[in-house]
This record gives sequence, C-alpha cells and structure tokens, in this order.
Amino acid sequence: MKEQENEFLKKLFKTEFTKMVAVISKLFGLQHIEVAEDIVSETFLSATETWGTKGIPKNPTAWLYTVAKQKTLYHFRRNKIFTDKIVPKLSPDDEPAYEIEEINFSKKNIQDSQLQMMFAICNPVIASEAQIGLALRILCGFGIDEIADAFLSNKETINKRLFRAKEKLRTEKVKIEMPGDTEIVNRLDNVLQIIYLLFNEGYYSKTQNRLLTKHLCLEAMRLGLMLAANERTNRPKTNALIALICFHASRFNARQMNDETLILYEYQKEELWDMRLINQGLRFLDFSAKGDEISSYHLEARIAYWHCTKEDSREKWEDILHLYNQLLLINYSPAVALNRTFALYKACGYEVALCEAEKLQLPNNHFYFLLLGELYKNVDHVRARLNFEKAFQLAKTQTEKEIIQTNLNAMSQE
Repeated sequence: MKEQENEFLKKLFKTEFTKMVAVISKLFGLQHIEVAEDIVSETFLSATETWGTKGIPKNPTAWLYTVAKQKTLYHFRRNKIFTDKIVPKLSPDDEPAYEIEEINFSKKNIQDSQLQMMFAICNPVIASEAQIGLALRILCGFGIDEIADAFLSNKETINKRLFRAKEKLRTEKVKIEMPGDTEIVNRLDNVLQIIYLLFNEGYYSKTQNRLLTKHLCLEAMRLGLMLAANERTNRPKTNALIALICFHASRFNARQMNDETLILYEYQKEELWDMRLINQGLRFLDFSAKGDEISSYHLEARIAYWHCTKEDSREKWEDILHLYNQLLLINYSPAVALNRTFALYKACGYEVALCEAEKLQLPNNHFYFLLLGELYKNVDHVRARLNFEKAFQLAKTQTEKEIIQTNLNAMSQE
C-alpha cells in the first residue's frame, strides 16, 4: 500500500479496532477476548491486502464491519462443528453461544458494548497497572510496542502482564455488562480512577515519545466523555474528572518545545493554550456542580482551572491553598502535601512554607528537594544548592535534570 493509504489504515485501526473487539467479545464472552482480537486483526490484514490492490472502498468502515461479521460467523460455525464432532461437550460457562446469525455493529450497540467493556476491564479483581494496560489495548487500540513505551518496559513484560490480566478475567468469570443499580456507584469510582491514572500516565509520562503521551491524554478524555454520554454514569464526579482533564490538556502544546524540552508553567506562552479545551472544561465544571458531593476530582479540577490563567495574585494562591487543604482531607498523598506547600509559599511567603516543607521528609522525591532548593534560595544559597544537587541525583528523566540544572546555573551567576 502507498504510504498515505497505510497511514489512513493505521488511524482507522485506532478508532475501529476497539469497537469491533467490544462487540465481538460481548458475543463470545470475555473469556474468549483473544478470539475477538484475532478476528479483528485478521480483518485489518484482509483490508491491507485487498485495499493495496483494489484501492480503499467508498465506505471503509462498512467494509471492515462486513468482513468482521463474515469472519466471526465463520468462526462460530466452524467451532460448532468442531465442538459437536471432535471434542466432548464443554460446560455452559466455557462454551460460547454458537447460534448467532447477525453481529450488530450499530452505533448504539457499539457504544453500549464499549461502555460495558470498560466496566469489565476496570474490575477491582485486577491490579490497577494491569487494568491500565488492558484499557490501552482493548479500549484504546494501542499496540504492544506503544504500551511498552508508555510503561518504559518491553514487549515481553507487557504481553505477560496482559495475559495474566485476561486469565484473571476468565477465572473470576467477569462478564461484559453494566453493574446493577446498587453496585454501579462503587464500580464507577474504580473506572474513573483508571481513567485518571491513564491520563496521568500521559501527562506526566517519563517517555520521550511526545505523540504517544498526547494520545494517552486524548484517549483518557474520550473514555471520560463516553461515561458522560450515558445516563447511568453521567455523575457529577464524572464531569469533574473530564473538566480536570480538559484544563490540563489545554496546556499540552505549551509545555514542550520542539526539542522536547519541558517548559515550566511560569514560562509557558499563553497564546499556545487551547481555549476550546479550557471552555469545554468550564462547561463540565458547571455540570459537576450539580448535587452535593465534592470529590477529589472537583477540587483538582478547580486547581487546574486556576492554572489556565496567568493571574499571579495572592487571592489566587490563597484559593488554591484552600483547595489543597480540602484535598488533603479527602485524599491524602505526599504529592498533594508537596503541592500544597508550594501553594503555601505563593500565598504566605517562604518562611512559613519552609517550616512546613521540612516536616514533610520525602527523601526519595526529587520534587521535594527542588522545592526546598527554591525556598532556601531566599535565605541560604549553600543549602539551596545542596538541595538542587540532591534533586538532580534523584531525577529520573533527562528533561527533569535539565530543569534542575537550569536552577543550578542561575545560582552560579548570582
């Protein structure tokens, strides 16, 4: 195939692979998810071969659905003969239902199947890291190479992780279905957490593949919007998470230069911020205000919104500090405590913040020593340099080291 046609097929794979796998897996049962993946992969292989000689059809998506239906029905019928004549009868739990005459690739059934698949994959019986891997593969259509890059791992490790996760789905007999009314609230929390982690995997990624990190963020947003489009999962916390993602994603293009150098917030060009995403974030933040629940996503979204304005007033940082105080009560973490200390510095000055920072004691966190270096710059250049040097030693990526080195260079010139 020509390079342009090949690129088109790759994009089509990204959008349609997950849809077809969800629909077919729902027919086979989640225990046969590899069968669905194989059928869809074979469908795209057929597209590559056929379109390479005959050209791309007028409606490529419809062509894919038609071929996928044929291959699925062939698999059902072939295995019915195999099961009836060669192997003993399987138990009802293990045997897929073979009496299927039509595979429904309607828009509604695709959306329903993908949403149900989301809840199946984000089942708490599976470790969260494995859930993220499954989500990237089954819900987002990422290849094994891309997932390995995202986790800074290798294909063998990722394949083993996904295999174990799928085995867990089988042994626990997880079904592709929406949870009942009494269960959906708790299950939704887990789904939102995985989407949140998926976004963080992209936004704070350690990989140097900028295109990959952006795709991770956009896929997290897409999954959140899928939840918001369903009446049962369109909850205030769902909208708050989408708002949070929109606000952060709006500054994605301003965070990095062409050479992949990370640009700190205070040096970002405001004209590079995506106002469309900021406005969309505001819309979902308004939606999230319905009801009386305040989740960690609500608080983080409001903090993220403040970072979509260059205003640097004391009032701004006092409000951010108040939000971090609330967030610590709801969802304490060392990272939140550290960010809260920076807000305290901006709102109340370095002296108060330095006392709080010394109490944190985060010996393996380079951001902690970076903050200490910033605070000590005001009173003790020797201790400031020692903390910056410690931060440099602990930093995990070249980009982070470059930022810290910039601070050390600036001190040398003072």
